[in-house]
Amino acid sequence: MNDQTTTYRKANNTPIKGQLTLNNYDEYENYEQYEEEFDPMRTDRQARRKRKPKIKHVPKKSEHQVIAEITSKSGGSEGGFQTTYQPGLFEQSWLPMSLRAFYDQELIIDVLARVKGGKEASVYRCLARPSTGMELVAAKVYRPRMFRNLRNDKMYREGRQILKENGKAVKGSDHRSMRAIGKKTDFGQQLEHTSWLMYEYQTLERLYKAGASVPKPLAVSENAILMSYCGDEKMAAHTLNEVELSDKEAVPLFREALRNIELMLQNNLIHGDLSAYNILYWEGKITLIDFPQLTNSLTNGQAYFILQRDIERICEYFIGQGVSCDSDSITDNLWKRYVDGVRVLPLPPEEEDEEEIYE
Repeated sequence: MNDQTTTYRKANNTPIKGQLTLNNYDEYENYEQYEEEFDPMRTDRQARRKRKPKIKHVPKKSEHQVIAEITSKSGGSEGGFQTTYQPGLFEQSWLPMSLRAFYDQELIIDVLARVKGGKEASVYRCLARPSTGMELVAAKVYRPRMFRNLRNDKMYREGRQILKENGKAVKGSDHRSMRAIGKKTDFGQQLEHTSWLMYEYQTLERLYKAGASVPKPLAVSENAILMSYCGDEKMAAHTLNEVELSDKEAVPLFREALRNIELMLQNNLIHGDLSAYNILYWEGKITLIDFPQLTNSLTNGQAYFILQRDIERICEYFIGQGVSCDSDSITDNLWKRYVDGVRVLPLPPEEEDEEEIYE
């Protein structure tokens, strides 16, 4: 009898040589070949369709395991970019990646220390390339969105456009981007993150050129800003709230703070988060920092409130240092001059009595 499994010679009913049959598999002892030859899945299409792949269970990894894997893949040194500063667990991956662009542009040689940590960003002291003309520079690195505690900055973003990585505004006709921002998708949140960073960098460029007391911006990457450093190789500049000013310093530095507020208004800008906590003090001079909450004085409906709050905070600190001032009158004066478009008398010259000036 001839069938699928056995083929016989008609003369002596012996199996044909070379054919794999049920009868001669013991002789060959080739069970894997038999299984392959007679597997119904080879010829039965419906059987193949019914067979479902087994689901392999993969246990969920902890956050620490994920970070460790990312770190091991990046190598920590980013292809030769090794740093004196030893990053913590949550910095090991994103810190080298954030600063690598500055290393490749031959702006920095090394990262020496972290000088400031915050919810939105951390600042690092870096050894600069001689070509920059500086010995030390500061790198402000924004935290990745997965680790950042984002503020509700809707009030400050009112009236300003969304900026892309190249510093240009996202067009209103770019419906994909605008929809992503509105729905708070990952792409939309990244756009807002980039816009926040680019506004700060462009503000530093604009104000530094205008003569404001701000760090000199050097470069910007996807997640960091490189700028001039305030301090020395051992210590970064203190914030003003940590400093007790001498009688000779208080009034001149108060005037310098007001000069910067006025200079910003001349450029239709309001800091948005100005206080003694966002002003550095070093060797008798002040430097304004942290501009992500920058506000446009002409297009933001809450601009007066934001300006008033900035000035109140500055006056509060300097009153504690012995300076007599009235925040309301200063706010009204500056607002009428630069926002309402009505010129009034300029701020009195420095030689006049302080009490007469600001009360």
